[in-house]
Amino acid sequence: MLIDTHVHLNDDQYEDDIEQVIQRALDTGIERMVVVGFDRPTITRAMELAEMHSFIYAVVGWHPVDAIDCTEEDLQWIEELAAHPKVVGIGETGLDYHWDKSPKEVQQELFRKQIRLAQKVKLPVIIHNRDATADVVRILQEEEAEITGGIMHCFSGSVETAKQCIDMNFMISLGGPVTFKNAKVPKQVATEIPLEYLLVETDAPYLAPHPHRGKRNEPAFVALVAEQIAELKGISLEEVAETTTQNAMKLFSID
Repeated sequence: MLIDTHVHLNDDQYEDDIEQVIQRALDTGIERMVVVGFDRPTITRAMELAEMHSFIYAVVGWHPVDAIDCTEEDLQWIEELAAHPKVVGIGETGLDYHWDKSPKEVQQELFRKQIRLAQKVKLPVIIHNRDATADVVRILQEEEAEITGGIMHCFSGSVETAKQCIDMNFMISLGGPVTFKNAKVPKQVATEIPLEYLLVETDAPYLAPHPHRGKRNEPAFVALVAEQIAELKGISLEEVAETTTQNAMKLFSID
């Protein structure tokens, strides 16, 4: 049994076949899914899915690319939603320097606010990082993010950065890229970071693992991520599934 710790079933790409996608995941042995909202429409849909299905949980927050659009009312709404029993984290938040819609200083301020919000509501924080590793790590340290800990979502950094994040009480979550043939760094992270600090995810509908690369991703494919980690570590798929599931349930306080 596996948990997809980061999936966007609230994406429009699933509008026509959401129930079939969910059923394929269940049939593959994906026992729980965490749907991540990152703006008003996707948070609303994440909450709807979490309330419809006992095995779906929600994470609520504001994406750094759209930081410039986030208001204090939005943050207050997120804080109110955090009291819902199916909300298990704050995010995804962080920094994204690949796109320039939101200035860096605006992203950084919103990142800090969401870390503080996570501390206030006592939930783990889910981190998005693209081309901003040094600033992400610095802000996590300055804001004492280890108080809540959380997840480095779809981690793409080095083993050294992973160890820095683990020291701050963060789990390292690996997705489809670890299965890509030319992905040396994610494979190194999967090999060298102890299983007790690893999670698996899809980030579906994005970043589909091999052999589905370039197609629409879905939570059933998280099994391929787990299989790759098992192969790299020279251990059984069952051990990867059991440990990463326990890791996720502990982090999200899921019974």
